[in-house]
Amino acid sequence: QVQLVESGGGLVQAGGSLRLSCAASGSMSSINAMGWYRQGPGNQRELVATISGGGRTNYADSAKGRFTISRDNLNNTVYLEMNSLKPEDTAVYYCRVTSAGRLYWGQGTQVTASS
Repeated sequence: QVQLVESGGGLVQAGGSLRLSCAASGSMSSINAMGWYRQGPGNQRELVATISGGGRTNYADSAKGRFTISRDNLNNTVYLEMNSLKPEDTAVYYCRVTSAGRLYWGQGTQVTASS
């Protein structure tokens, strides 16, 4: 079983920055892909960014140029640096990890960018 603990969410003014962290722990083999997803009010959960075990990144168009995903393989942690936040970025952000062919989700952390 893998546990994911997210942190770093909060309330910022539009244009501000936040850094999300997600630490994986528990019984797991090597972690493959790691990523961040979000779900805004009344919306479906959507991809924000992913990073492969080899460090290849993929971003949603809405995140390109503003968000940066990175990972620390030694500590099984994935980060999301978010800059120039907009009110439309307001959502619950979820970490997702793939390990041994199974998907694991974090509990979510609220990000609110006020106008």
